[in-house]
Amino acid sequence: MSGTPASPYSGLPPRAFWRSGVSERAPLTPGDLYQPKFRVTGDMRIATAGSCFAQHVGRALRGAGLDVIDAEPLPATVSDPTAQKFGYRLYSARYGNIYTARQLRQLFEEATGRFEPAEPVWSRDGRFFDAQRPGVEPDGLDSADLVLKHREGHLAAVSKAFSSADLFVFTFGLTEAWIHARTGTVYPTAPGTIAGQFDPKAYSFKNYDALEVLEDFEKFRAALRKINPNVRFMITVSPVPLTATASGQHVEVATCYSKSVLRAVCGMLTSRHDDIDYFPSYELITSLNSRGVYFEPNQRSVSQTGVNTAMATFLGAHGLDAAPAAARSRKSGPGRKGTKPARTKRDEEVCEEALLDAFAK
Repeated sequence: MSGTPASPYSGLPPRAFWRSGVSERAPLTPGDLYQPKFRVTGDMRIATAGSCFAQHVGRALRGAGLDVIDAEPLPATVSDPTAQKFGYRLYSARYGNIYTARQLRQLFEEATGRFEPAEPVWSRDGRFFDAQRPGVEPDGLDSADLVLKHREGHLAAVSKAFSSADLFVFTFGLTEAWIHARTGTVYPTAPGTIAGQFDPKAYSFKNYDALEVLEDFEKFRAALRKINPNVRFMITVSPVPLTATASGQHVEVATCYSKSVLRAVCGMLTSRHDDIDYFPSYELITSLNSRGVYFEPNQRSVSQTGVNTAMATFLGAHGLDAAPAAARSRKSGPGRKGTKPARTKRDEEVCEEALLDAFAK
């Protein structure tokens, strides 16, 4: 407009303005929310980890023919429901859901011999469970020694998966956790939920703040890059609200805190490091533009429509929405691909945190 003074906002793309970027966008249209910092390509070896929503990410990447690492594979003859029940085909190793950045850092430090968790074995009804992944053996094992032996093999697989990845994909899920009070060892779920017995003198509630989450992921990144200097990172925030909170706040308030902290940390990480990109799955699913359609009636579980929209947006941005058939049939080396995408009747995720709903009055 003639006579309008120059402004740094002049000439910005439509996505920079709420009117053109949001209010005038057609309902359920993802819009221009994601501009990749670097390309995800078909020749990348990809490791996945994170909270429950991360299972959808790994499934979509495998479905697009990408080389998603599976360091603890099962024969293809084992059905997906059976594999999922025992923690297989969910992530690049059989570690189950990793809800917090502290849990991720702790796992890698344990796998590289720099950390030993306190109380590594929990019990229930005469059976024994890995306290760091109690859900992967639903019926437990015969002895504590057998649990430790299984974990030794698992940690070797974790080290192999992480050190061989070209891209590490991590979904931040929670800030709330339960820890061993004396040592700070963090657990994926509260003792007594799946196995173990809760003792308020032995365990304490922890709600990580932004600085703690930032430090944990940056230390994990630095440690991984020492043995895998060319690895890149794709991070995202799970849009799934908390099932329950031990913070004393209303669960909606606690969810807002947790997601705000995690989203802020992702912003800090991407601005600090050229090798870290952020995909806005949280924003896509929770957008006002979605009219709530991307959630199930319980207003917590992400609907299949939401999952499909988020992952189609990601794949499309990288030119991977129509992966060549050659990529799907490519032979895999040891510990790579080699398993079909995990499926259930509704592609539902395996989620220990969801078990907390059983404790609601």
